Amino acid sequence: MAGGIGSRFWPMSRSSKPKQFLDILGTGKTFLRATFERFAPLVPAENFLVVTNASYKEIVLEQLPELGESQVLCEPIGRNTAPCIAYAAFRLNNIDPESTMIVTPSDHYIANESRFHEVIGECIDFIGNGDAMMTIGIRPDNPNTGYGYIQVENDGKNPEGICKVKTFTEKPDLEMAKVFLNSGEFFWNSGIFIWNTKTIRTAMRELLPEMYGLFNSISQDYNTTAEGDSIRKIYPECKSVSIDIGVMEKAHNVWVHCTDFGWSDIGTWSALYEYSQKEDNGNVTSGDNVLVNTKNCIIKAPDGKLVMIDGLEDYIVVDRGNVLMICPRSNEQTIKAYVDEVKFKYGDKFI
Repeated sequence: MAGGIGSRFWPMSRSSKPKQFLDILGTGKTFLRATFERFAPLVPAENFLVVTNASYKEIVLEQLPELGESQVLCEPIGRNTAPCIAYAAFRLNNIDPESTMIVTPSDHYIANESRFHEVIGECIDFIGNGDAMMTIGIRPDNPNTGYGYIQVENDGKNPEGICKVKTFTEKPDLEMAKVFLNSGEFFWNSGIFIWNTKTIRTAMRELLPEMYGLFNSISQDYNTTAEGDSIRKIYPECKSVSIDIGVMEKAHNVWVHCTDFGWSDIGTWSALYEYSQKEDNGNVTSGDNVLVNTKNCIIKAPDGKLVMIDGLEDYIVVDRGNVLMICPRSNEQTIKAYVDEVKFKYGDKFI
């Protein structure tokens, strides 16, 4: 899934080239490229599908030259993750009704990829030819308010491995996140799913019947030259809903693999700060900088542009294109509100 605009990383992530297509961590690889390489030992290149906005098709093909044009599924408009997954499931059903789907966001970081491969293999083994739907829960080490949570059915033991899901919970406030952490029953929702293609289609037919009907109505067009036009016709009629709310929270056959492999969705500037190399005063920088009495800041500027900063502590400073943003790191959760305000005032010019 590579269609988001990454607004929490504005102004580095812009609508013309959002987060998944950037090397935000400074590793030499974009998030999309790193995701492809992470799955390459498990999945042949010809079995990848990337679902993205139609305007990003050329960027995807540029960053993943191993893929053919038909492997990039183009959404005419964003409609959250349920239609995105439905599109891929119907396309895969056309190719192989007995196929297994691994659904992953394209903009996550995983430190221990060998353990990640083991977990994916265990999930595939668990679903087998049955109707279980799997997700991956990450054992939390702090009361993070930026993630959704998964509660497992707990028999009094410390949950480990594959457990039955009890509830899905949206992003909590800090006090509730502390309760979740202390209970030992809650795990971060990674947004990674494993299921048989026929299982997710069956679940959508039951729980999202209108959406299922739209995608099913063009069944004869998948993998043909008519697919694009048909998708453009039905997509505006799709309800904008996440797969969690539309399916996973309502289904009876959902399981979670409780684990840890050094996962982060790098969804905020604080997450970027945590996973980035820091200089002596705790600053994370790129570009040419002269820093005086400046500590624990994130400073992102174009190469060749000198940035002189004196006396800042715990700030985010981003100079990207036609936008300069300076804000306290403690205010990062309001960046999406900044984007909304800028859009209201100036339209898409700075977005």
